[in-house]
Amino acid sequence: MTLKFPPLATTHVGSMPRPRWMGETERNRVTFRLEGSALDEAQDDATIVTLREQEALGIDIVTDGEQRREGFIFHMCRTWDGIDLVNQVQKEVYRRRNNPRMVPRVTGKLKRRSPATVDDVIFAKKYTDRPVKMALAGPMTVVDSALNDAYADEGEMAMDIAAAVNAELLDLQAAGCDLLQLDEPAMTRYHEKVFDYGAAALDRCLEGVTVPVIVHLCYGYPGGASLQHQYTYPELLDRLMETRISGFTVEFARSTYDPSILKPYRERLFMFGCIDPGNTPAPSVDDVKRRIAGALDYLDPARVMLSPDCGLMTISRDLARAKLKVMVAAAQDLRKGV
Repeated sequence: MTLKFPPLATTHVGSMPRPRWMGETERNRVTFRLEGSALDEAQDDATIVTLREQEALGIDIVTDGEQRREGFIFHMCRTWDGIDLVNQVQKEVYRRRNNPRMVPRVTGKLKRRSPATVDDVIFAKKYTDRPVKMALAGPMTVVDSALNDAYADEGEMAMDIAAAVNAELLDLQAAGCDLLQLDEPAMTRYHEKVFDYGAAALDRCLEGVTVPVIVHLCYGYPGGASLQHQYTYPELLDRLMETRISGFTVEFARSTYDPSILKPYRERLFMFGCIDPGNTPAPSVDDVKRRIAGALDYLDPARVMLSPDCGLMTISRDLARAKLKVMVAAAQDLRKGV
């Protein structure tokens, strides 16, 4: 598959820093300062602001900045039956680590009642003429991020989540979304579950979807969190190549991986992480160009998009703009030789 976007099209994982007048971000969640209609209006305004910022920076494929979301996982689940998002409980093991978190509880069969993110993409497309990308959490990540009090079989729960995600993707496609993304950091922590049910659940998400869909495989978090190198890409990508997924988001800014490991998968799309999304200084354009050029020894630029490794919501707006500006400048320079 090739893209209708230019070679080395610039984008980002999804989230952008929120204006402080709207809420305070801690770790990867936000606490909104407003509620009701006042919050709705503030979220509209913040979405327009982040779209304009991306346009001014020269980002080719924009997002709504996820300005309406408290976190990246459960925004779409608010229109599902079978999950309690309000009365959260503690889960001791999170992302394969002893890392207790307060999480929603699965209380019954998971079933989607109505769209949750379609209005978000419709609103974004009303205020930009650039291609719009929308991201949703994938089945394995929803499973890992909730406490299961309803299903005897985790794989069965994942397939019900996949059916709900598929319906949401089909509605986003009908609404004119140009690029779709499934966030699956849990896949990099549990390769054995990918082989057991995760890859099959990912494929179920894609039934009937013709818009390109990429899966975000997160090996390193922003905000100073540790890298996730218990496993490496090839085993995971080998299995996902058997699915209908259009391509992969891979992280090469914070990792020490050699991009040669991507060569066997070059027929798919890649969203190549080339910017550290954490609270570190913006890199030089030349450093980013060298990182991207190393990948282009093995990948077709017509199938490559450029992005920070992960979401940008945990850093300041000034720093996010500075990092995206460097990425755009590197892309523009490298396109001259493509």
